[in-house]
Amino acid sequence: MNDNELDIASRDPALYNADLAPIKKTERRWGAFEIFNVWSNDIQSLFGYTLAASLFLSYGLNGWAVMAAIILAGVVVMFLVNLTGKPSVKYGIPFPVMVRASMGVHGANFPAMLRAIIGIFWYGVQTYFASTAMALLLTALFGDPGGTLLGLSTIDWISFVIVWAFQIAIFWSGIERIKHFLNWAGPLVYLVMIALMGVVWIQAGSELLPAIGTIFSGEEGDGGGNPITAFLAITGTMIAYFAAVVINFGDFTRFVRSEREMKLGNLLGLPLNVAFFSFIALIITAGTLVIFGETLTNPSDIVERVDALPLTIIAAITFFAATVGINLVANFIPPAYDLANLFPRKISFRVGGLITAIIAFFIGALWVTVISRIGVPGFVNALGAVVAPFYGIIVVDYYLVKRQNLDLEAMFSSAPDSAYYYTKGWNQRALAAFGLAALFSISSVWVPALEALGGYAWLIGAGLGGLFYYGFMSRHTAVAPAP
Repeated sequence: MNDNELDIASRDPALYNADLAPIKKTERRWGAFEIFNVWSNDIQSLFGYTLAASLFLSYGLNGWAVMAAIILAGVVVMFLVNLTGKPSVKYGIPFPVMVRASMGVHGANFPAMLRAIIGIFWYGVQTYFASTAMALLLTALFGDPGGTLLGLSTIDWISFVIVWAFQIAIFWSGIERIKHFLNWAGPLVYLVMIALMGVVWIQAGSELLPAIGTIFSGEEGDGGGNPITAFLAITGTMIAYFAAVVINFGDFTRFVRSEREMKLGNLLGLPLNVAFFSFIALIITAGTLVIFGETLTNPSDIVERVDALPLTIIAAITFFAATVGINLVANFIPPAYDLANLFPRKISFRVGGLITAIIAFFIGALWVTVISRIGVPGFVNALGAVVAPFYGIIVVDYYLVKRQNLDLEAMFSSAPDSAYYYTKGWNQRALAAFGLAALFSISSVWVPALEALGGYAWLIGAGLGGLFYYGFMSRHTAVAPAP
């Protein structure tokens, strides 16, 4: 039997459905281009652009050093996702099934549900932000009739419902349609960003290069302080930006034909893509300094200031597509699998996505007037920090404890003597490792003295999770021999 084939007799209906089942290698159609576009859509959202542009202005650091920090972050994330993506390439399983090997067949629901809560929340928020791009388009074409409800105008509400329904339609049509959408949205964003860069360059004229020199000299920044600290802070910020996808990257690599194509897609989509996109953001930001007398980091603001209807229409469509893309990648597909893992008999991948969309509708609709003002984002960010130890546990379990050798039948079996049943389906050693590491992770969010760690708190939490897990499991008889 091949690595990604499952014996029918071993399936437990409480742990199995067709969406969680291993995908046969003959049925996989993703290559390096598709993985590249997963990262393109993750980076090229409205928030991604704003983050990249603001990093050049916020730390008082030479622009070349900022570029180096961003590229380093891309390399680090590439290394991290190569590790989490490999087992799903080999076995064709999504994240919530993969984590059964370390947490137990029932214990896997714990990290899966934490990840689902985070994904559902940010899915609602990103749906709102994607709707702002649609509102920009509709306002440019038809104007705004006025009137507000819950802080949103009539155009805002129409845009929000359109985006919400559009995302469901793409998701409901299946993973292949999602792939086609990502493959279309990623390159289109580049074309529009290059066009926007050209427009800004033409309007800025001969003053653009001196403006770039000003930013690259660090004169525009207000961060000051130690340049090494600033360099590390920028790197950590970019790593933290990708953290949501790092843990569950297997949800995408299960569709990839080979490990080689996964790694090539990660190389193109992370350090190289991040560097190029950030450089475009730098040039456009410098151009806004010349044209408008201030540095604008929100592309929607730039398009409105340029005041060209054709550019407004094209840019609005593109920003909408890019933000929907990151929403599907980071916030929709993961909770759909996670919810399906919770009740495989009743919840399929599609039903999990529908549940995600329904809950997220109310989060997005109430974002402006309620949720953004009551501290919920801080709570969800705390959950994001808490899940960091699971990364270390998953990686250490697969590479050091299981020695890259998993038992697929055991992943779908609740027999007391199966390899991943542990104690009533829960691996208590993994829970102990998580608990100890999570104390640090949550402290990094709530203890002011640890705030200086920035994005590195996630890496440290992941490292501690792996360290504690290996220490507990190294004395356990379940450690597998090398295949």
